[in-house]
Amino acid sequence: MKTLGLLSAVAVAACLAARGASVAEPVALAQAATNVQSFTATGVVREIKAGGRTVVIKHEAIPNYMDAMTMPFKVKEAGELAGLRPGDMIQFCLKVTDTESWIEQISRTGTSSAAESKSAGSPSVTARTSKPRHPLLDYPFTNELGQAVRLGDFRGQALAITFFFTRCPIPDYCPRLSKNFEEASQKLIALPGGPTNWHFLSVTFDPDTDTPSVLRAYGERYQYDPKHWSFVTGPLEKISELASASNLKFESAGGFINHNFRTLIIDAAGHLQMAFPTGGNLSDAIVAQIVKAAAVPSRAPRTNEGEAHSKRASLAR
Repeated sequence: MKTLGLLSAVAVAACLAARGASVAEPVALAQAATNVQSFTATGVVREIKAGGRTVVIKHEAIPNYMDAMTMPFKVKEAGELAGLRPGDMIQFCLKVTDTESWIEQISRTGTSSAAESKSAGSPSVTARTSKPRHPLLDYPFTNELGQAVRLGDFRGQALAITFFFTRCPIPDYCPRLSKNFEEASQKLIALPGGPTNWHFLSVTFDPDTDTPSVLRAYGERYQYDPKHWSFVTGPLEKISELASASNLKFESAGGFINHNFRTLIIDAAGHLQMAFPTGGNLSDAIVAQIVKAAAVPSRAPRTNEGEAHSKRASLAR
C-alpha cells in the first residue's frame, strides 16, 4: 500500500509539474501555438478497447472541468495501458487542447470491488441493424424550442442525425460532432446552387439534464439555424429505441454516460443512405452525403408539413 501511495504522489507531482499550478486551477500552456490544459484525475478502469490505445474510465469529478462520468480516453502510446485491467483504480493526467484530448502518467492505486467492473451498472443499449426504411421517422420527440416534433415531419428533406450530450467537455467527442454540424450547415448554406431541403437533428441521450432550454442555449453556442438544425430530447425509452436502430450503444448509470459514435444520413425518400460510425472531422463528408440525399425523389409532402416548418421558424425568432 505504501508503494501505491508513492506512485500516486509521483503522478500528482508529475502532472502538477507539467501544469505549473494546483490541481484545482487549470493553466493553458502554449505549445506550438496550441493551448494545452492539464488536469489530475482519478477513476476506475471499466474497459480496455481493442488496439490498446483507448481506455474506458469511470472517473471522479475533475475540478473546474467536468462532472464525474464514464467515458473513453485515448493515450498517445499503447504502452501507457500495459498491465491495466477492468476494476483497477488509477490516477492519471488528462491533457486537453482545442481539438483533441488524451491521458498520460497513468498509475494504478488499487483495485475496486467487482461491482466497479464493466459488468456492473445498467445494461448498455445494444445496436440492431438499421432497415432501409428508418423505423423511427414517426417517433415523437421535443425540440429545443419546446415543440413536439416527429422525424416524419421532415419527409422530403435529407436528414443528418447524430447523438450527443451537452455535458461532454472532451473536444474530440460530442463537441466535435456538434462542430461537424455547424461547419456542414454553413457550407451547405453557402454552396452555390446547393439544396435547401435538408435538416440536421442532434439527439441527446441525457434527457434528464438536456431540457429544451439547455439544448437551445447549447445550439446557440454553435450558431445553429432552427430552420435547418434541431436539438431533440424525449423519453429515455424512445431515445434508446432510436439509438438501437441506429447501431449506437450507450451506457448510463447514476449520471455516467459512455457511448460510441453514429451519424446517420437519411435521404429525402426516408431511406437510410449512410452511417458514419466514427467521430472526427466529418463536415465535408456530411455535405457530400446531404447533397446526394437531397436529390433523391420523394413523394409530395403533406399539406401541414409546410405549416409545421413555418411554425418552427416563427418560434425561433
